[in-house]
Amino acid sequence: MGACASKPPKPNPYAPRGVADDHAAPPTPLKDDVSSEKKSNSVSSFFPFYTPSPAFFLKKSPAGATPKGNSTPLRFMRRPFPPPSPAKHIRAVLRRRQSKKTAAAAAIPEEEEEVVELDKRFGFSKELRSKLEMGDEVGRGHFGYTCSAKYKKGEFKDQQVAVKVIPKSKMTTAIAIEDVRREVKILQALTGHNNLVKFYEAFEDTDNVYVVMELCEGGELLDRILARGGKYSEEDAKVVLVQILNVVAFCHLQGVVHRDLKPENFLYTTKDESSQLKAIDFGLSDFVRPDERLNDIVGSAYYVAPEVLHRSYGTEADVWSIGVIAYILLCGSRPFWARTESGIFRAVLKADPSFDDGPWPSLSLEAKDFVKRLLNKDPRRRMTAAQALSECLNFSNLIKLTIITIPKVPMVFCFTGHPWIRSYNNVKVPLDISILKLMKAYMRSSFLRKVALKALSKTLTIDELFYLKQQFALLEPNKNGYISLENIKMALMRNATDTMNDSRIPDFLASLNALQYRKMEFEEFCAAALNVHQLEAHDNWEQHARCAYELFEKDGNRAIIINELASELGLGPSIPLHTVLNDWIRHTDGKLSFLGFVKLLHGVSGRTIVKAQ
Repeated sequence: MGACASKPPKPNPYAPRGVADDHAAPPTPLKDDVSSEKKSNSVSSFFPFYTPSPAFFLKKSPAGATPKGNSTPLRFMRRPFPPPSPAKHIRAVLRRRQSKKTAAAAAIPEEEEEVVELDKRFGFSKELRSKLEMGDEVGRGHFGYTCSAKYKKGEFKDQQVAVKVIPKSKMTTAIAIEDVRREVKILQALTGHNNLVKFYEAFEDTDNVYVVMELCEGGELLDRILARGGKYSEEDAKVVLVQILNVVAFCHLQGVVHRDLKPENFLYTTKDESSQLKAIDFGLSDFVRPDERLNDIVGSAYYVAPEVLHRSYGTEADVWSIGVIAYILLCGSRPFWARTESGIFRAVLKADPSFDDGPWPSLSLEAKDFVKRLLNKDPRRRMTAAQALSECLNFSNLIKLTIITIPKVPMVFCFTGHPWIRSYNNVKVPLDISILKLMKAYMRSSFLRKVALKALSKTLTIDELFYLKQQFALLEPNKNGYISLENIKMALMRNATDTMNDSRIPDFLASLNALQYRKMEFEEFCAAALNVHQLEAHDNWEQHARCAYELFEKDGNRAIIINELASELGLGPSIPLHTVLNDWIRHTDGKLSFLGFVKLLHGVSGRTIVKAQ
């Protein structure tokens, strides 16, 4: 979909050159000679359909000039066209299958099916021309274009706005029509957030749908990146990333996944350096509950998450895209690159981003750690947007916490928040929707697993407790320090928009009904909201687990027979219990072994145990 404000359309951009094959290249800038490309308006044969975004081309050095040490040359690019879906190769397979089915069906005489005409009526106002004076085109996207406009009357008289024009002729399927309807619904419900483009109203006529939004005249984030030569300082990158994380965490709380986060889809309201950044283009967005997975492949190739290519993903896919943007801001090049779309996908799935080339060696360890935690290929181990924001408050706030820890656990970087952006103040951390998912898993866990998680929660560091303390406070516990199902419902209502109902997040609370008849204190909340997979991603995970196991040995471990353990895990009688669970129990005293303890922490179920055999 087109951006709500941008530059006038330009000729086709130039494609990168200089990569010998499809495989992933190191995350270095594109550095072949581009002077010959500037003489032609044709697209390079290396990249006929897709232009990388952002693609950084080096300026041609003067003859005989020698590049300086590790300095990063100035980069530039021409404006990219929005890319097609990264599922092009999949669509080709589906078309071949469909053609075979059609040929087979043609061999069998059937009655002609009646062609159903699509209903392209949206119920929007048809008074566009009477209310708005349309201006020039300011941007063009894959599904439409954007014009400037001005209100002629009414509440917003003389207000300059942007109008996204979506031709109905491009809505060739019922799905396409529903996508437009959903985009308007999401924009209408989410508008009001400081970092989200303001929605005014929608119109339609026989030919088009018109979406009226805030006019952002400061240009794209991509333009600012290029103006800086493709590299931000750490402090400037923090300012950008905090705004992106803030709006994305808000969307995720409402049950909305954007699915196309990239520098082109963030606009500045004005050309001022301190201007606010606004997220735009929700044309590929969708609703998703914390326990649901999406399976359609959409987005832009360089920013697409590995789990999207595996066709099973949720809100974590947006966080991966933020990680790609963070990498680009800090070093001026893409973490994954190849000359073809399929090559990019292979790099995303198999390659690791490089942190060895300049300027990474000169950047802080915290900055590198921050990007690595966003670009973790396992979505379960990836930070959430709210977690990344959780330490934006001043570090001095930590002294107010009551620490629950033991001396054997060393002080390390947090697993659920990040110190790199801790110095960025005045950020209100939103409720993390992933907390509800973890609490649901905890409430459905066996008694033995709950005891194991409580033991692990007692080994948490200051940073981890800081994040959990924030989230617990957002649930507004009663004066005795407890929360119940009512607290969670009220917290959601305080943060809810209409999209929360569309994503059916309130229905998700049914899985927490056990809290209706009991209360949860902070210590148990820490166990319930603990993300074991994120802890496991850290180098010191085994030491953490060993310390937790020592506590478990003292407080919760007891002799247990295999049949009892099988009952705890929900294993049926048809499963060979001794073969599956033999290494879970110590033969000396019949208690849970360390291996069994760790598997229990991960929430291993009967289904996953059988699958692993």
